[in-house]
Amino acid sequence: MARRSNPAVRIAQETAHSAMFDSEGKPKPGVHNMLLKAVQIQRPLVVGYIRRLQKKHPRATAAQLADIAERDYLRAVAGGGALVGATAVVPGVGTVASLGLSAAATVGFLEATALYATSLAELHGIRLTNPEKAGTMVMAIMLGEEGTALLGTLSGQASGGPNNTWGNALSKSMVVPGFGSVRKRIQHAFLKNLLKRQGTALFGRALPFGIGAVVGGAGNLVMGRAVAKNAREAFGPMPDTIPGELTAAAGPDNLTLEGNTFGSQR
Repeated sequence: MARRSNPAVRIAQETAHSAMFDSEGKPKPGVHNMLLKAVQIQRPLVVGYIRRLQKKHPRATAAQLADIAERDYLRAVAGGGALVGATAVVPGVGTVASLGLSAAATVGFLEATALYATSLAELHGIRLTNPEKAGTMVMAIMLGEEGTALLGTLSGQASGGPNNTWGNALSKSMVVPGFGSVRKRIQHAFLKNLLKRQGTALFGRALPFGIGAVVGGAGNLVMGRAVAKNAREAFGPMPDTIPGELTAAAGPDNLTLEGNTFGSQR
């Protein structure tokens, strides 16, 4: 006897899709801007996060701080996905409300990724004071080899490494030749891949009966691990010493972030 599908699952999937896409399957107006804005983190937030880690671990090397940041990141994105998925079992939280939380979880995942990736850049001595350039780097890292290869075209270097010149190019305050064109290509590939991957995760987090808690947390963890691997490969080995500006962590800290977890920092 054929197993009948659960109508609640079908309704959740259809509602999730209609919340993000139009009748032609294209993202609705505002979706792209929401996703792109989420990766454009402000540098004071990044410096504040690193300084907080330094105060907790005053003898940690740059490599050890990077490992701690990675653990924080994976714990945050996996926990966020599970918490959102678990709301499906709470009485009174319907499918539409659950989808709203799923969208928030997607933004939270991107903001956590931006904080993590840009923190690694700072530990490598790459200072991204321009949020648009920072966001472009985050998108490229999420894309993996395709993204870092595109960044490499800014400086003629096709991949990352201990002396990745694309990082130096992005950290400059002046206009980088070809940046607009490269950003558009990275942005297009990023949105295409993100909507494809998050589409499945979005459906999973909207499933009823607690299934979403498992799907959401597991899905975010898989994506988070992929991001961490991409970041390590993009930046290469950590420097032996912590960049000069970050060694002042013991002094007055006016940039410390509130809270102890990643997520929405704006």
